[in-house]
Amino acid sequence: MIRHANASDHAAIFAVVAEAFGRPDEARLVEQLRADGDVVFELVAAEDSAVEGHILISRLWADSPALYGALAPLAVTPALQRRGLGAALVRSALEQAPEFGCRGVLVLGEPEYYGRFGFSNETAKGVRSPFSHLAAFQALALEEGAFTEPLTVAYPDAFGA
Repeated sequence: MIRHANASDHAAIFAVVAEAFGRPDEARLVEQLRADGDVVFELVAAEDSAVEGHILISRLWADSPALYGALAPLAVTPALQRRGLGAALVRSALEQAPEFGCRGVLVLGEPEYYGRFGFSNETAKGVRSPFSHLAAFQALALEEGAFTEPLTVAYPDAFGA
């Protein structure tokens, strides 16, 4: 079951994210994004109330009145990876992002993986950010024209910590 995360999930989310990445850095990123008020929304995949996966969409600061989101991180308990749970979390997040006002989403991730959801480096070509030079920097328009004009974005401070 995929649902919105709540405060009682935070410890389990920390554990899943740290285990999935093999270190606590990304789990600390999640905590800092929450503390700074930069989370647009976060979802968990849970089975019998046990958190098995997590995805977070944070806000980006853009030179546009529109809201743009950053997908990061995506984590699935290692024993359950490569079974479609991460893909289900990504699809659910992308379906819900427009409901929160997101016009487009950026991700810094494996192009082959995120490309299957519609993300592309080509779509991100007009976006200036500290990560623009990386092949892993990709964008997905959730509204027509979301990335047709040049756009400058700044990530929340937590990404630099």
